Amino acid sequence: MAQDSWPSPAHNARVVTDLEYEKIAARFSGDGVYGEPGDTAVVASGTGLSVDVRANVYASVRGHAWTSGTTTVNLSVTANTSGSTRTDRVVLRLDRSTWTVRAAVKAGTPGGGAPALTQDAGDTGTYEIPLSTVTIPSGASTITVARSELYVGVRIRPCTSTTRNPNPAPGELCFETNTGRMRVWTGIAWVGVFDDSGQINVNSPLLAWTITVDSVLQKRNGTVHLRLGSFQRAVSSLASGDESRLPVLIPSDYRHPNRDQYVIAYTTGVEISRLIIYSAASDKAGQVWLTNHPSLVKDDYVLPESGVSWVVD
Repeated sequence: MAQDSWPSPAHNARVVTDLEYEKIAARFSGDGVYGEPGDTAVVASGTGLSVDVRANVYASVRGHAWTSGTTTVNLSVTANTSGSTRTDRVVLRLDRSTWTVRAAVKAGTPGGGAPALTQDAGDTGTYEIPLSTVTIPSGASTITVARSELYVGVRIRPCTSTTRNPNPAPGELCFETNTGRMRVWTGIAWVGVFDDSGQINVNSPLLAWTITVDSVLQKRNGTVHLRLGSFQRAVSSLASGDESRLPVLIPSDYRHPNRDQYVIAYTTGVEISRLIIYSAASDKAGQVWLTNHPSLVKDDYVLPESGVSWVVD
């Protein structure tokens, strides 16, 4: 086949077919609804076994515009008498046999979770994007709808942490409106590009220690940065062979998944000690312990190094 381009006077007298239109328009606009997750849900429960697609919604599927129109669109949901709960999807579907986009209910398999989206990439077939999932218990006369709209976005797709694109392309970016995180799809997993937790106080008072300086952490761009405070022994002596938990607790979202962190500290008398920050995989998850140290007496200090960091995302 020789080189070609369209639209052009040299190509079919400037007439563009539906397939040729899709080839160029699919990149003009990302697939999805026009809007963002803070908008009213596109799909809601209808009467009985049905769902309602709200009026005045606009979307794009492979460059093909769609609107729900000026009145609510009601779609029937098939009854479930299987004995197991069934999960359906409400999708927007481009059908290349008619070159139309329509909202439709895609039935799932009882007990099998939501059905996979069909996204045929060739010149025929169908291409679907998600609007919601529908849960139908066996024998139920009503259904439950959970929103899962895919949004077009402005080059970076808005979503929530539970409604990212289920079929992303490598390099695709999304911004989670509920967490403030930006993520990128590597082809294998969503990884963090940007996030900022702000400063979080991680003090966890204990009778054995007085907190003289607060411990704080901040997570930014997938890395936790911890500044341990300072602590003064508040009770009886601590023998050099005994370990002691310090008054700090790392919240679950900020713990390393499987590696403990080791921190150097000074104790009264300019002695070197070691602390362990336990990972999420430990039975002491998130706790900080003084493990190697000289004998300490009441009112002695533990002064950790100023900062330690680790990757969590």
